Amino acid sequence: MFTVLPEKCLKPWTVVRSQPNVEKVIVGEFRSWSDADGHLKILKRMVPVDRLSVVFDPVVQA
Repeated sequence: MFTVLPEKCLKPWTVVRSQPNVEKVIVGEFRSWSDADGHLKILKRMVPVDRLSVVFDPVVQA
């Protein structure tokens, strides 16, 4: 059995950076889609060549 951190339950929206080797790096975790999308837009303006996206990462409890 695994333990889920309460912080992860509150922040299911994640901004990730796709690396060339198919690895994904978490840039930030957010409570709402609109917060994640706003952060993504700012990051894309600052670093336009990065592959950034917003993904929903739900916590599944067993």
